[in-house]
Amino acid sequence: MSLFKARDWWSTILGEKEEFDQGCLCVADVDNSGSGQDKIIVGSYMGYLRIFNPHPVKPGEGIQPEDLLLEVQLREPILQVEVGKFVSGTEGLHLAVLHCRKLCVYAVSGTLGNVEHGNQYQIKLMYEHNLQRTACNMTYGPFGGVKGRDLICIQSMDGMLMLFEQESYAFGRFLPGFLLPGPLTYSSRTDSFITVSSCRQVESYKYQVLAFATDADERQEAEQQKLSSGKRVVDWVLNIGEQALDICVVSFNQAVSSVFVLGERNFFCLKDNGQIRFMKKLDYSPSCFIPYCSVKEGTINTLVGNHSKMLNVYQDITLKWATQLPHVPVSVKVANLQDLKGVIVTLSDNGHLQCSYLGTDPSLFQAPRVESREINYEEFEAEMKELQKIIKEATKTQGTLLPFLYRVTAQKPSLAVCVQAPLAVTCDQFVFDDLEPDSSETVVVSAFLKGNCSPSELEGSCVVSYNTPTELNPEGIPKVAQCNFRLPLRLVCSPAQPSKAANHKLTIDTNKPPVSFLTIFSDFVDPSSEDDQVNVLGFQFSTSSKTTLLASKTSQRYRIQSDQLEDLWLITKELILRLEEHFKKQNCKDFACTFSGAIPLQEYFELIDRHFELRLNAEKFQELLSERAVQFRAIERRLLTRFKDKTPAPLQHLDTLLEGTFREVIALADAAEENQANMFQAFTKLRSATHLLVTLISLWQKLSTDQVAILEATFLPLAEDTPELGWEEAVDAAISYLLRTCLSKSSKEQALSLSSQLSMPKDTSRLKKNITLFCDRLAKGGRLSFSTDSAAQQPAVMPDSCSTSPIKIIQGRGASQAKQKVFGCGLLATDGWCVGPGSPFYMMNGEKLSTSKELVETW
Repeated sequence: MSLFKARDWWSTILGEKEEFDQGCLCVADVDNSGSGQDKIIVGSYMGYLRIFNPHPVKPGEGIQPEDLLLEVQLREPILQVEVGKFVSGTEGLHLAVLHCRKLCVYAVSGTLGNVEHGNQYQIKLMYEHNLQRTACNMTYGPFGGVKGRDLICIQSMDGMLMLFEQESYAFGRFLPGFLLPGPLTYSSRTDSFITVSSCRQVESYKYQVLAFATDADERQEAEQQKLSSGKRVVDWVLNIGEQALDICVVSFNQAVSSVFVLGERNFFCLKDNGQIRFMKKLDYSPSCFIPYCSVKEGTINTLVGNHSKMLNVYQDITLKWATQLPHVPVSVKVANLQDLKGVIVTLSDNGHLQCSYLGTDPSLFQAPRVESREINYEEFEAEMKELQKIIKEATKTQGTLLPFLYRVTAQKPSLAVCVQAPLAVTCDQFVFDDLEPDSSETVVVSAFLKGNCSPSELEGSCVVSYNTPTELNPEGIPKVAQCNFRLPLRLVCSPAQPSKAANHKLTIDTNKPPVSFLTIFSDFVDPSSEDDQVNVLGFQFSTSSKTTLLASKTSQRYRIQSDQLEDLWLITKELILRLEEHFKKQNCKDFACTFSGAIPLQEYFELIDRHFELRLNAEKFQELLSERAVQFRAIERRLLTRFKDKTPAPLQHLDTLLEGTFREVIALADAAEENQANMFQAFTKLRSATHLLVTLISLWQKLSTDQVAILEATFLPLAEDTPELGWEEAVDAAISYLLRTCLSKSSKEQALSLSSQLSMPKDTSRLKKNITLFCDRLAKGGRLSFSTDSAAQQPAVMPDSCSTSPIKIIQGRGASQAKQKVFGCGLLATDGWCVGPGSPFYMMNGEKLSTSKELVETW
């Protein structure tokens, strides 16, 4: 065996009668495994995309079934494959596939299996661009000096450079004096594109100059524009006197940045400014090349393949090695495969893919096996405990831990976890065995977003019901304990690029210097960021638009902006909560937030109108469904009468009418269901905007905690819409009550009585007028407060059981007159626990009251 023959480490033949070319081979860690091992990506002109991860048992062995990770036919010829950071919002690697008229970007992911051949890999299309011109080749890089992402430039067959900023098309520019396309590459050091034109010249074009040049779509005189713009656009030109096969830009730590050009008979190395560093005359016809890092400082090694099935290794212009290949390579790469660095990957035009190495075969000597040692069980047990601890810590991140500690004996305890839709939990009901005093139970609950709209609240509650036995009642007295929790903001949104333009903007003023987002939003800021002061953040909601948060560098202000009004709410609330928590840790008690801008009532009214329109549609669908159902049953009765008749009679098209009516009922039911889903989304958006409105009014008027509670009870009386009672009539009644009591201007308004029945209004004009008047009264000095006398003189009837209303306990045996508040569905807030009206006892300030001798009435 010759020393100068490439050692076959792994090889395979791709397909049958498939063709490959220079851009069809790529090596990279395309599945983001993080192991440092490259995968081999191959695309063919027949449209087949294959990904390999070679694992030969011994060098020279053929392909194993598990070596082929993925094989898929894309139905269009694949001109070039590249791997880079092509998807916004993530720095993971993605695969770009160039077709003749299309550019597709895929995400490659794998799922580990339980057996040797069980690993599964799949590709997911992230986005695609349909090209207006036939593509030739492409290059990518951080155009314009962007960080953390790669942009793509495609050269068309007619000489146009089409630039794509990931998911969007940026611009297109024609190259001057173009005749035939040549190789194209990008130099990040000079931020320029380098190509070889049909004039046999190496030309460099600055990205910034191309970006500000005349757009390709606006050119009027094609040839004259090309010739005249060439003098303006081109950066430098070098005449090499021959057509180029490939071009590459390399920049290693120990070597200066260089531009390598492989010609038909010469090999050139250029500086960044186009000057020749060196050139090498070749005595053969080259087919491909690849520069790679050299072990000698100041030099660069280059692999050059030729049509004589040879692969030459050069160190600058010195030939260091020559090796024989079994095929003529059209593309060559250097990869790290299975902990083996520097594997040479070559591809021929007929699909011969080979991984090889240079030199002699490695030694087959194996060290003798040492004597087996005794097993140290204590060491194994300690290692097992450490691994179990790591597993336990890892499982904690999958959900929310809900620990409960019982100080008394609890019989038949059960736990209910409640979150507001569209949020949901994996399990909302838990039943435990009887618990003894000072014992605890811990459950893990995972919350997730179920639906295509953002939630209006991230708060949830846990309710534990149990029985405590006594001497007189061994079966136990039913009791309820409740606690609240808050879900993280990362559940519904993720970090994103900030947006400069937005339709809605809010400014929150504070009395303290602005705080860096590195401190209060550490979970949304990149820890590797070089900036000590981060004053702008972007939030991308999973089902909505983008929201941007900015902190002023010169004033004590924060701005929140978004294209949707309802998206401002969660970010505004999170900002206020995190600022309060930050200054509370610093023992700062005088921190306060204020709002001095205009209340966005018009945008808020648009959300009200949208929700009310869907409610009207729901009533129309209900009426139409009732009519069609009556018609359907009437036709059924007619048909049944005809079938029971002993004398056969013609159906007179009753069967056709029945089928038509049935289809109408199904269509109306589908439309009603779709309208119901749209109404739920509209109500969720309305609740978010209402929360934002309440917060802005409270900051604007500097309301106290009690006044904010009244405001929330007024604008947020319902947790969800019902056919019997809607949000519009409930809020209208509550605001009308406030305008006639604490916000009234005269005694005449207080004398007006409220209707005892709430019904759906014809339109929202009265509601919008009352909301505007409510804000106007507050601006003129009105205050939200309830006194005992006014409450007694002006009773308000609230038919909804989930609304907030005061209750009064009539004095009975051993009871004193008191007042409390009922919050949501009749639960009574008490010391440490709460009960419902159906329970046998109420607790009022620690005193037990017997419901058999007392009456509870609401007004």
